[in-house]
Amino acid sequence: MSYIPATDLHNNFESAIYTALLTVPEGYVISYGELASRAGYKGYARHVGRCLKNLPKGSSLPWQRVIKGSGELAFPAGSEKYHIQREKLLSEGVAFKASKVLKEHFF
Repeated sequence: MSYIPATDLHNNFESAIYTALLTVPEGYVISYGELASRAGYKGYARHVGRCLKNLPKGSSLPWQRVIKGSGELAFPAGSEKYHIQREKLLSEGVAFKASKVLKEHFF
């Protein structure tokens, strides 16, 4: 993993992440690490999380489709954000077994 200058992170990184996220179809999910890789930033999964955390309120980007590589949601189980993300995914047809998204829904 190489260093990403702050200006690149701000401009190109966010743009690349948002563009890659828009390719994930409804009914599918992608891990933070896989999204980073598809955007051209392999090894920057944590940066993806920070990028999505800072989305403007009311953004139409499908942030709910990004989950942990284990198939679990990143938010603590039982939290408001966990329930919001889970409900959004269920409404898109994503199926769960207990707290994990079924592998057939990975993009």
